[in-house]
Amino acid sequence: MASTAPAGVGGGHAKHGGQDAGTPMTHRQIMEALSGLLLGMFVAILSSTIVSNALPEIISDLHGSQSSYTWVVTASLLAMTASTPLWGKLSDLFSKKLLVQIALIVYVAGSVVAGLSQNTGMLIACRAVQGIGVGGLSALAQIIMAAMISPRERGRYSGYLGATFAVATVGGPLLGGVITDTDWLGWRWCFYVGVPFAVIALIVLQKTLKLPVVKRDVKVDWLGAFFISASVTLLLVWVTLAGKNYDWISWQTYAMVGGSIALGAIFVFVESKASEPIIPLRLFRNKTITLSSAASLFVGVAMFSGTVFFSQYFQLARGKSPTMSGVMTIPMIGGLFLSSTISGQIITKTGRWKAWLVSGGVLLTAGLGLLGTMRYDTPYWHLAVYMALIGLGMGMMMQNLVLCTQNQVAPKDLGAASSVVTFFRSLGGAVGVSALGAVLGHRVTDYVKDGIAALGPQAAAAAAKGGGSGGGIPKLDAMPAPLRTVVESAYGHGVGDVFLYAAPCALLAFVLTLFIKEVALQGRSGAQAAAAASPVGQDAEPARQGG
Repeated sequence: MASTAPAGVGGGHAKHGGQDAGTPMTHRQIMEALSGLLLGMFVAILSSTIVSNALPEIISDLHGSQSSYTWVVTASLLAMTASTPLWGKLSDLFSKKLLVQIALIVYVAGSVVAGLSQNTGMLIACRAVQGIGVGGLSALAQIIMAAMISPRERGRYSGYLGATFAVATVGGPLLGGVITDTDWLGWRWCFYVGVPFAVIALIVLQKTLKLPVVKRDVKVDWLGAFFISASVTLLLVWVTLAGKNYDWISWQTYAMVGGSIALGAIFVFVESKASEPIIPLRLFRNKTITLSSAASLFVGVAMFSGTVFFSQYFQLARGKSPTMSGVMTIPMIGGLFLSSTISGQIITKTGRWKAWLVSGGVLLTAGLGLLGTMRYDTPYWHLAVYMALIGLGMGMMMQNLVLCTQNQVAPKDLGAASSVVTFFRSLGGAVGVSALGAVLGHRVTDYVKDGIAALGPQAAAAAAKGGGSGGGIPKLDAMPAPLRTVVESAYGHGVGDVFLYAAPCALLAFVLTLFIKEVALQGRSGAQAAAAASPVGQDAEPARQGG
């Protein structure tokens, strides 16, 4: 329950830091309010990406496998996915400020304990805790912006969010690489370095973020939260283990996929009966929300595969250090930074957003398809161009899929609708990383075996002693030159295959965006719309949604 004194968001007395909710905030007021929020987002993204370049070394030190590598990433995405709708729903009921502070604290707690991990199981559990916090920060950042800023103006500020995302995404791997390469620090400090920033973010949030609070005496739909979490978890466990622990076509597959579908059906039934459902099913009567959610699912597959597997490629296919691995992904982050900020500014001036969505789909598909051709010896400038295309595409699609959804919902459903799009993006990422991680493991093993067979019996004997065909993450420096080349080639070809499989997902996202109808952006913020829609002192009633 929010500790902040309740104020009816629809009432004339609800304030934005001393200002009526029905009055637009000035640019300065918005930037002050966003400062702590953006800092919190920066901390969460930095702490997520700081691990990416350290992961090959972390998994090697903790004696993990390719499956462990995948699950360290997937656990965070899974928890983020499952918790996002719940955070979104809670934001419609309680203090958004308190919730974002709780999310930050949960994330920091997970980070600190993750740094103490003694095995991959402990690390995976801590990453799940981190994911719950990230789910809150990701959903609440979009929701709070929608409460303060009108859709027409939001493009400009979404650009700032995109820029923060880009800086943290490029800063994280670089910092993580430096920390991992520094002997007196080591990879555990990757989890500790964000803590002081998080403390600063909490203090800044307390001072600058002032929002009217909607307080409703209703029950949270915990049953719905349980069934959607169970359905998603079972699906991800199946994707991760299929093809390794059992065949893709097997009784285990039928049981787990069937179980996931059954749990999903129960979730839909529970939501249809709940008074305050986590995901209001009526939202999907709106064509824009349905298409945006589906597009976000496929964007998630493309986006997370693009960021997760680069560190393995640069370190295991090209023999680069964790620091250089971070430096080499700058073209992708530069593209993301440019497209999110520039598209945001232009959308605010013109009110038109669909062209950016469609263009982003084209660029993302092209970038992934071209990366599918890469091998361990592909010239770097080719990769830089392909990565820049992916970054440009992601920057144009991510924020705008949320924006076009927020533009068409009533104030009461702003949190739920925003988190639905974020949920599907996270779900796509979690399923994509699990499935593509499993594919990578199998492809690398096959390519290594083929390469060793081509080298002859002596190389096979060396591989049996400590070579690269096992399930662990290899240490390239300890390998003889011919065997090292085989392993580098296997990872180069394997990661290329991953991008080739991700490209059709981006193509599907592009096709879906073609059918999203462009609706003029509203000129009122969520709080202003709520103030206009309800009498003083009462909660906002839902407005009619567009079809």
